[in-house]
Amino acid sequence: MRFLRKIFDCAGEVFRPGRPLERLFPLFEAVDTFLFTPGETPRCAPFVRDAADLKRVMVTVIAALLPSALFGIYNTGYQAILASGKEPALMEAMMLGAHIVLPIILVSYLAGGFWEVLFACVRKRTISEGFLVTGLLFALTLPATIPLWQVAVGVSFGVVIGKEVFGGTGMNLVNPALAGRAFLFFAYPASISGDTVWVAVDGVTRATPLSVVASAPAGTNPVELLVSRGYDWSALFFGFCPGSIGETSRLACCVGLGVLLIAGVASWRIVVGCVLGLLAVSGLLLFFAGPQASAFMRLPPYWHMVLGSFAFGAVFMATDPVSSAATSFGRWVYGFCIGALVVVIRVFNPAYPEGTMLAILLMNIFAPLLDFVAVEWHVTRRNHRLQGAKGGR
Repeated sequence: MRFLRKIFDCAGEVFRPGRPLERLFPLFEAVDTFLFTPGETPRCAPFVRDAADLKRVMVTVIAALLPSALFGIYNTGYQAILASGKEPALMEAMMLGAHIVLPIILVSYLAGGFWEVLFACVRKRTISEGFLVTGLLFALTLPATIPLWQVAVGVSFGVVIGKEVFGGTGMNLVNPALAGRAFLFFAYPASISGDTVWVAVDGVTRATPLSVVASAPAGTNPVELLVSRGYDWSALFFGFCPGSIGETSRLACCVGLGVLLIAGVASWRIVVGCVLGLLAVSGLLLFFAGPQASAFMRLPPYWHMVLGSFAFGAVFMATDPVSSAATSFGRWVYGFCIGALVVVIRVFNPAYPEGTMLAILLMNIFAPLLDFVAVEWHVTRRNHRLQGAKGGR
């Protein structure tokens, strides 16, 4: 390692200020810090001692995403083989799924990484490790049949418009991965929604659980309908159903949540708030649902939790520390409103039954307002206590 360190020290001279490759220093610095721990230490206050720097936080999130990514690869191959009329085998499904999914992840990293490097070089800043998470998150929210050129366009929109125009990592108003997915949904709806995009076999279609409930006539028992289509609760929880690459397995999302909570990266208040909001609103609608109500309105709350991308969004998207609320009060309200909005969109907007993406993006906009209200409330309370203490003297 010392020999490699000397090589990098010598090569780094041409990237220093005033040297020929000065503008490419962010690219060299990214490779250097990936291989080695930075040796610089601060010489003046404030001093912070914390092992969880940005790089380690992002690596932790990647580790939490791995169960969803690996199961997404398997499930993609599993659904494709099942649709062709064969009995899926483990290794065969993994190989076929990898053949379909890995190019999507690779294009997401290459296209988004290009913009990250370009903006870093122009601004003469270091390349942020935040894109390691954004690139994988964006790929996992897509269907397996998405054209690769649309992957490049979508992630470019998410990185440039969703993050870089605001100043880069740590300054984005909304989640960049969700911004890219929202752009693809509205720009190319036929490629990212509907029954024809979920099975990676030409000429084969299969309705997703969400579309089954959304297309059911009023008065239909949604649970019986889902079970009759082969979507019982356990199948939806474990993830053996069509859907976006990384969003089908709620078990994998729970494993990832455990990693994030143990590492202290995600806020448990946001996740619990999402669940409470979904359970409260769906339970209230179920209570008032009549015999001729829509299928989504008659769906039990615990079924809402295993449909669509709610689990994936609540664990990995809503807990984004940059675009979510920062105060304890704000996180509770932020999470509760996301869960509530997911149900409201599913029930009252049959044209778009998956409401997780829009719910999170909407609450990203309101997160600063929630924090402002929380801070002002605390300041007001403290001023009242202070005035009371002075009056008592």
